[in-house]
Amino acid sequence: METLTSQEIHQLAMQEVGTYLEHEGFEFLAVNSQIKRSPQFVCVKDKILYFVVTQGCLYPQPPKEYDSIKMNKVKLHADKNKAKVYFAGVGFANAHDYKKPLSKTDPYVVNFDGIQKII
Repeated sequence: METLTSQEIHQLAMQEVGTYLEHEGFEFLAVNSQIKRSPQFVCVKDKILYFVVTQGCLYPQPPKEYDSIKMNKVKLHADKNKAKVYFAGVGFANAHDYKKPLSKTDPYVVNFDGIQKII
């Protein structure tokens, strides 16, 4: 059983958030799938620019917790571009047992309830 890498977890989170943003009517200007680079999504909706920082994690880590230092750097960049900053935390767990590691072949559950505004 090969467990998911950090990059694979990040890719799953990117897929969840991308689908959500598309469904909500956001237009993608840029997508950056590198785990260490933020924001991951640069979007426009109703002529407003958005920077969306995406982070994936495994249970029991809470998906809504983010690195405030990293987020402040993104906020400074967003301020220069007159963009709004949002965070999208996505949690994953093994569908059969949350305490088991998640592998590439395991079914999984997703903990994601939308993007949250960063002030």
